[in-house]
Parts: sequence; C-alpha cells; structure tokens
Amino acid sequence: MPTPSSAFPVEFVDVARAFATGTKKGDQQLRPVLRDVSLRVEAGEVVAILGASGCGKSTLLRIAGGLDRPTSGATVIDGTAVTGVDARCAVGFQEPRLLPWRTLSANVSLGLPRGLDRRSGADRVAQLLDLVGLSASAGLRPREVSGGMAQRASLARALARNPGVLLLDEPFGALDALTRLKMQDLLLDVHRAAPTTILLVTHDVDEALQLADRIILLGAEEGQQGATIRRVLTVPGPRPRDRGSAELAELRAELLDLLGIDRHGHARGVSATTTIPAFPY
Repeated sequence: MPTPSSAFPVEFVDVARAFATGTKKGDQQLRPVLRDVSLRVEAGEVVAILGASGCGKSTLLRIAGGLDRPTSGATVIDGTAVTGVDARCAVGFQEPRLLPWRTLSANVSLGLPRGLDRRSGADRVAQLLDLVGLSASAGLRPREVSGGMAQRASLARALARNPGVLLLDEPFGALDALTRLKMQDLLLDVHRAAPTTILLVTHDVDEALQLADRIILLGAEEGQQGATIRRVLTVPGPRPRDRGSAELAELRAELLDLLGIDRHGHARGVSATTTIPAFPY
C-alpha cells in the first residue's frame, strides 16, 4: 500500500470550546466543555485520549479535523492553522457508516482523493482491501459481512487518500471483545505499513496501553468547568506490547486510579453490594 506523503504533527494551542444552552436567545448561557487544552502530537505518533463520558474527547477530535471550531484557541497541522474541514485528516467512527447498497470495494472507493484516475483508484482500493484482509469479500455488501469486517472496510476507506492525520473516535467500541482485540492488532499493522499520525479516542484503558505512544487524560479539575489535560503518560516499550507485562500493569493501575476506579474495577464511593431503591409507586 502506498504510504502517506508525510505524517503531520498536530498542535492544540489554548483550545477552549463552550456550547450554548437553552432554546431562547435571551436565556442562553455558555456551557464550557473544553478549556486551556495545549498539546503537541508529533508526526507519526499514536496518542490516545482517555476520560469520562461527556468530558469533551470527541469534541477535541472534531476540532482537530475542522469538523468543529473552538470558541478560542487554535489547532495547527504541519504549521498551518485548521480553519475548516481539513483534507489532511481522515476520520473513523464507532459505527462503520457504510452505504448499504454499495459493495465493500465501492464503499472504500468513496475515500479516494478527487482527480485520481480510475486505474490508480482501483489499484489503491485493492491494496487497502488486501491490507485489512478483505480482498475475498470486496464484492459483498455491508449486510452480508460481520461487524468486524464492516469496521475493517471503514478503516480502509479512511486510509484511502493517505491522510497525514487519522482521527479515530471509539472505532472498536461497538465490537465484541475478541473482534476488538483483532482490530487493535490490525491497526498496529496498518500503522507499520502507513505510519500516519493517529489520535484515538477510547474508553478502554487496555486499548490505550496497547496502541498508544502517549495517553492524554482529559477531565475537569476540582472547582473548574470544562475539561483540560490532567495528565500525560508515556507508554513504555515498542509495539506490539505484552499485555501482561508488569510495566503495563503498573501504568494501568495508575490510570484507573486517576479515572476514579479502584483495583477491583469499581467506581470509588460505589459499593459492589449497593442496592438501588425501588421507585415509590
């Protein structure tokens, strides 16, 4: 598969995002979601973004690709500010979002850059389908394949124009545990073949430890509104990593503690034997 012309660095500079609440203009107030986010992601680096649901992880990813605009601050890719939907980025979502009436091959071709001649486009699609292990299924439609196969086709589509930055928003979150592990290994294979810069939003601590060079913990600080970067952790060792290593176990425990999860896997302050009261009918 052809590699990207270059993997681009991404920089967030004092990024903040607030959303208006209320339906009437006079009653609207701004609700801060992100504040003071500053981070540089190096070219070719894999960075995972962790944090509680609703803390702004997906919003930060959308801002990176120009799908949303910050209230203040800026995003810079390869030295140039992002001012709109940025063609240097490709996005992979939690759901495959394939067109049901098109074959897997035809769905992947939707990601090809404009102006590419038919022969070159067909060659690139064939190479991508081979990379994700779907060559034999190229002529099938989404309803005829498993969820994991559909997600592989979605990943191939995102890679079709050789993006310098790949933005992945919980790309394996809807898959079963075994398929998710296989997709994580596939992503590592893809990154070796085409070492683009990857920003990965995930709720899975083990997934972040397996895939990322660094993990960004996003969350609100006590007494503050809007999430910011609480901690940046470097994951030791080359990929693929030993999931059972002592180093990763220690880092996993630290991350869970920062996320408010105890060593038994329960949220702190919530007992495993807590009963939920019945509604007073």
